[in-house]
Amino acid sequence: MKFEDVIAMIREYPDFPKKGILFRDVLPIFRDPKAVEVLIDHLSEKLSEINAKNGGSKIDVVVGAEARGFILGALLAQRIGAAFVPVRKSGKLPGKVSSVVYEKEYGPDTMEVQYGSIQANQNVVAIDDLLATGGTAGAVERLVMEQGAKIIANLFIVELVDLEGAKKLTAQVYSAYKC
Repeated sequence: MKFEDVIAMIREYPDFPKKGILFRDVLPIFRDPKAVEVLIDHLSEKLSEINAKNGGSKIDVVVGAEARGFILGALLAQRIGAAFVPVRKSGKLPGKVSSVVYEKEYGPDTMEVQYGSIQANQNVVAIDDLLATGGTAGAVERLVMEQGAKIIANLFIVELVDLEGAKKLTAQVYSAYKC
């Protein structure tokens, strides 16, 4: 299977979750173990290239945004030998948390990370399925930086280029499929 075959598995749903939105669904990729392997291979190779350009520091942590970022993040972290830390919506994590309120395309939201799960000076990569306006990814970056860690890169399967979310992020962005 080629990487292009994986990207071809993305499905489009007009008017979901509301009228005027063209939803890109990456979940069909996860139904095919070979497609998942090809995707994670591709993303880990791109991350290696990005990291080499930034001095080649060890990646300590992969953070994944709820919910598809959990799948991608855990797989990528295992592949590169890094820790995985989930970033969740408000009220979903036990213990002390750090929170960031941000604007999404559908209104305000809050993301949280367990306090102490990311250490100062660690090198962190963020991953999610889709980059739209940059609200969620920006919140993830802020959470990482508030822990004193360095965000090395943001990885996505899909980027909605017209919404210019990448311009709102501080770390380098790699999107496997831009539309």
